[in-house]
Amino acid sequence: MRKSILTIAAIGTAAAFALTACGSDSDSSGSSGGKTGATTGGKSASSGKTQVGVILPDTTSSTRYTEFDTPLLTKAFKAAGIKVDIQNAGGDKTKFASLAQNMISEGVSVLIIDSIDAPSGAAVEAQAKTAGVKVIDYDRVNLGGSADYYVSFDNEKIGQLQGQSLVQCLKTAKAPNPAQVIQMDGGTDVDNNAVLFKSGAEKVLKADSSVKVVADSVVKGWTVSNAAPAFTQALAANSNKVDGVYAANDDIANAVIGVLKSKGLNGKVPVTGQDAGVEGLQNILRGDQCATIYKSYAKEADAASKLAIALVKGQDVASAGVTLTKFNDPKGKRDLQAFLLPAQIVTKSNVKVVVDSGQVKAADLCKGLTSQCKTAGISS
Repeated sequence: MRKSILTIAAIGTAAAFALTACGSDSDSSGSSGGKTGATTGGKSASSGKTQVGVILPDTTSSTRYTEFDTPLLTKAFKAAGIKVDIQNAGGDKTKFASLAQNMISEGVSVLIIDSIDAPSGAAVEAQAKTAGVKVIDYDRVNLGGSADYYVSFDNEKIGQLQGQSLVQCLKTAKAPNPAQVIQMDGGTDVDNNAVLFKSGAEKVLKADSSVKVVADSVVKGWTVSNAAPAFTQALAANSNKVDGVYAANDDIANAVIGVLKSKGLNGKVPVTGQDAGVEGLQNILRGDQCATIYKSYAKEADAASKLAIALVKGQDVASAGVTLTKFNDPKGKRDLQAFLLPAQIVTKSNVKVVVDSGQVKAADLCKGLTSQCKTAGISS
């Protein structure tokens, strides 16, 4: 869900798909251009033809794409006997376009894409539409694009949950009134999800008189290496005073915590996050991070795969068991059929729910934190 502004002209589409283009205007330090090893097949794929193509954006904005999405989607399609090719663009929009063009040329019936940004994603969708390939926007919507389907979380609601959790953490910490908060947004320059996280959070933070946002910084492109410098600058501009930090995800939160540690402030300043991965949950158990947001990637991958399988088989999408609702694309002046999942606030008191879901293994979470896990009711 992103409010990226995009203009797709014929020349732009051609440029996006130019295979001879040299270089990328995005961080391409992620995965290589080779196969991920996620190509699978079953009985219905005995011809060897790839039926579904999946393109994930990078390995730097979040660890989820390698830890969760790739194995979950691989498993789902293998179980259905659908041959799938799952690739990661490594943050490179030229590579993203090349992967899509190759999959379309190979004759896939469905593309599932989690785009690096909306313009490049919309360009891929235009190519797919011309070829008669169905497209599912996965996790991130391409405003102004032409995909018919969208599977994600209720991202504005997630922002609201983040804001609510920070307000509660500040009250628990008995922060001054108004508490001085630094807002660390992620990727609002490329990601409509990030725009919605920010919008949701601000609906809470700006409406609460006990909170004063003293700085609003953007970690451009979700590039985590930019987070610590951006936070350090924001903190210095406020005379090194901060009572709480809204961090758009756990990776940004971890960078913020590193800066706070260098100033002897870790554990004293509530920090929020999102994703409920091992690192974020460990920071919560240590007391360095106050809250995160748990999103079930298994349920998201399950919904996307069920929808894609129905499309491959030519079935009514209602048969997928996924209830779709309208999602408005104001840029494209159209509605997509969307499936938006709920999310949950996680603090030290309920870290166990993420372990119980199977998304995080107790053995991984509790390394070096045996006593903290025991207190949280987690057996490693």
